[in-house]
Amino acid sequence: MREPSTDESRRGADAASDVEAGPGSPDKPAAQTRLWRAGTLAYTTGSLAVLFSWLLWGDFALSMRQRAVYPVVQLLLKRFGASDTLMSLLISSLPAGIGFFLGPIISYRSDRHRGRWGRRIPYILLGTPLAALLMVGLAFSGSIGGWVHHLLGVHSPGVSTVTLTVFGVFWTAFEFAAIVGGAVFGALINDVVPAQFLGRFFGLFRLLSLLAGIIFNYWLIGTAQKHSDWLFTGIAALYGVGVVMMCLMVKEGEYPPPADVRPGERKSFFAAARVYFEECFSKPYYLWVFVALTLAGMAAVPVDLYTVPYVLSLDISMERYGKYVALTYVISGTLAYFLGSLADRFHPLRMSILSLALYAIATLWGAFYATTPTRFLVALLAHGVLSGTYGTAGASLAQRLFPHSTFAQFASAAGLMGTAASMALSPLFGLALDLSGHQYRLTFLMSCGLGVLATIVMVVVHARFMRLGGPEHYVAPE
Repeated sequence: MREPSTDESRRGADAASDVEAGPGSPDKPAAQTRLWRAGTLAYTTGSLAVLFSWLLWGDFALSMRQRAVYPVVQLLLKRFGASDTLMSLLISSLPAGIGFFLGPIISYRSDRHRGRWGRRIPYILLGTPLAALLMVGLAFSGSIGGWVHHLLGVHSPGVSTVTLTVFGVFWTAFEFAAIVGGAVFGALINDVVPAQFLGRFFGLFRLLSLLAGIIFNYWLIGTAQKHSDWLFTGIAALYGVGVVMMCLMVKEGEYPPPADVRPGERKSFFAAARVYFEECFSKPYYLWVFVALTLAGMAAVPVDLYTVPYVLSLDISMERYGKYVALTYVISGTLAYFLGSLADRFHPLRMSILSLALYAIATLWGAFYATTPTRFLVALLAHGVLSGTYGTAGASLAQRLFPHSTFAQFASAAGLMGTAASMALSPLFGLALDLSGHQYRLTFLMSCGLGVLATIVMVVVHARFMRLGGPEHYVAPE
């Protein structure tokens, strides 16, 4: 059994300095030090804190990228003259399409990879630096588009068309790299964090993610319209350096050989695909889980996807909007660790049902009353806090329901269904708004409908979950 905290060059933690004293014994022997285990990894309380610190640092860097990219991209696309339908295709459908094909390949290979750096970290290191560089290209796509337009001269189809094309090329390449680097991030957590801490750990993750949102929306989003190039460049540097640092300091454990691959064997693409689909999609229980996660993940998409155009249609300044979003994150951040603890105590499936039901009620109110700046901002606040409640309370749901040995594979299968739904529905959201004359209040109605469906399917999953042993005795079917 390896003790990762003794590897000072990778962790910087000294397990011997973290001996917990037993009752009436101030000097409990090191052999009896309480250990927390995740597979072959064993942690003292101190080394577990070090692990949490590095993972949280990597998550903060990743969260800053995620918080910045989509609002700024919406602003850039509006500046370049993109329609709502094109915005849906680029921001939602295109990434979903790439993830639909690339995510399962990365996840399948990662589950079966055995190497010096583990089975997750090599993929994160492969995609992250490239994604950071492509963010710089996105930042300067307007300038590059103008230069290409000038270079083409009379043959140019127009500066807007050229700029959108340049943006689309960088955006597509960025999504490829980001998916390679991010597809197994959750699987890394599942492999190195002890199971009894997953809810609280994801609560802390949520807290750091919200802190990133507060920083961006309170101080930075107001500069996005004039200085998006340098804003993107700075966040790209933080993202690239932060995630790479995390990978260098976190150590994976040893894994047993994959059950379906002999040493030195490499399955053909079609043989691997057959194994993948047979394992993931042959059991009705997991199909219900996939549908539940898909609907829950899609519930907030209509409002999130068109928040910035909604804000502009009501003549709300980006500064005021940013401060309300920051307030949302402050409230959610205050609740994060508490919600994670409740998920560990009552199970994330039950917490997900409650939070999704409350979200559906809040968005129903927004669908009817979010017609003025003040009421919209109140509805947006409720949307943000309650969708965030599900995001925190249900963050460890996949880790608690899917098989541990092939977690990335099952998580990617859930992602397949999610991306298929996103590819199908997101253009319809944009088309409905274009046909309605940009009645953005409809986004709350769309989110409400998805929230209701998600709640119903989660209840079905819970009934099946209880038949498989419930919170105390559940064993993931294999």
